[in-house]
Amino acid sequence: MSNLSAPQTPASQISEPHVSEPQMLSCSAVHSMRWYDGLAKYQQQGIAHVLATVVAVNGSAPRELQSKMIVTLDDCCDTLGGGSLEHDVTITARKLLKGELDTDDSKGSKPSKEGKSEKAQTVRRDAVYTKHYPLGAKLAQCCGGSVTVMFECFNVTPLMSLLVFGAGHVAAALMTILADLPCQVDWVDSRAEMFERYVTQDANAIDDQVTYQLPAHIRPHIEEDPVDFVRPFIANSHRNTAANKGYQHFILVMTHDHSLDFDLVRATLDASLDINADAHEANTDDSALQSMPYLGCISSKTKENRFRTRLLQRGYSEQAIAQLTMPIGLEIGGKEPMAVAVSIAAQILQLYHRA
Repeated sequence: MSNLSAPQTPASQISEPHVSEPQMLSCSAVHSMRWYDGLAKYQQQGIAHVLATVVAVNGSAPRELQSKMIVTLDDCCDTLGGGSLEHDVTITARKLLKGELDTDDSKGSKPSKEGKSEKAQTVRRDAVYTKHYPLGAKLAQCCGGSVTVMFECFNVTPLMSLLVFGAGHVAAALMTILADLPCQVDWVDSRAEMFERYVTQDANAIDDQVTYQLPAHIRPHIEEDPVDFVRPFIANSHRNTAANKGYQHFILVMTHDHSLDFDLVRATLDASLDINADAHEANTDDSALQSMPYLGCISSKTKENRFRTRLLQRGYSEQAIAQLTMPIGLEIGGKEPMAVAVSIAAQILQLYHRA
């Protein structure tokens, strides 16, 4: 596992996987990073990217065979020689990431056909795409030769974003599973000692910055009041849904304290109801209203009945309470921490792939 330098982050600054509006420009500002460094970075962070490779060269060309560059929606690493060739490669790569090209047509850029399902577009975006470039005839580059570029898309399937409360045995076991999945995880607990097992000694740490031996996409947070993390996370969820970015969000409540679990469940329901009300006033599309985060709480049957009764007593509707999955996880049997973690991960993946 890789080390993560993770200073404590305020709840209001929880970040979603970075997706900004693409700029159809070349990326000379970040050419200093080599393609293999960029590939490792974006693979680790789960950011959608394209590996563009020169797979054929005829005559004079700006770069040699097997030259490579990485293109994301807003960054590039390395270069295929600049100029009109690189400009078009960048545009083509970003259209692939957005599902705007029909990769069934390998001889040139062709807009994707309307009416295709989102799943079909995702399949096409996962495919390998090639494009031939006559440098002189079409791109007016003085090289005069031609090149063929292969585009390989990675991480184009929308990520899962999880907010996990509690760092006990089940949560720790769950992290070993999530470590190998394409997701972003904010892991919150009020007890600093629960993360001590992951702390590493880093001689290069600045200002006593704490370093954790966790994958970069799992971000631990020590917060005195974990409830503060709920509303920013749900606000991010709603914004991403409204922007049609396809991200799926999950809130998992599994702390050591039943009263804290109840407060977290209430905070999630309250934030969801508030955002729904605001969206109705703004005439937001109903699909956005229904795409609220999954809310699951670890529990026994007794705890489930107690929570539901208390929520009804506090005025929550049956419809609102129906958003709560409790007990959490699929019924696969086993009470060991890893068995419970497997059941939770299985339920999350099932919902993720059915969406």
